[in-house]
Amino acid sequence: MLATKFRPYLYCFFMSLSMSGIMSLVVSLHNLGWSEHIISIWLSAWRFSFMVALPTVLILTPLMRRLVDSLTAQNS
Repeated sequence: MLATKFRPYLYCFFMSLSMSGIMSLVVSLHNLGWSEHIISIWLSAWRFSFMVALPTVLILTPLMRRLVDSLTAQNS
């Protein structure tokens, strides 16, 4: 079991893994349609998109938290 200090990094990892996988599949199917090679095309696209998604999520998560905090009221 990992220490709780790694929770934000695990969240970013799993969020970017799932979102990049879903989006690369949807875009691959939209652009190419179903074919016998769609799985290999999708996995190649997923690998590339995950390499972009993970650092993007790691960088943007703290910024988006601050933005959301500034747009929402604090409980009193």
